[in-house]
Amino acid sequence: MQMHKSLTEARIVNAVERRLRSLDNPGFCIACGEEDFGCEPDARQYTCDHCGKDTVYGAEELLMECL
Repeated sequence: MQMHKSLTEARIVNAVERRLRSLDNPGFCIACGEEDFGCEPDARQYTCDHCGKDTVYGAEELLMECL
């Protein structure tokens, strides 16, 4: 899976940790790199509110791709 260059492992891990400590449910668009809120951890191919592409993934889902 090719991800936007701004989606570093550290950024994704931070989002996963944030979800565990708060009510955040972050996800990321792998096309434009924007963060999407209210995203299930296992989300795949949700529509991005910023670029309109079906490329939003939950933070946990992306973390598994990085490993």
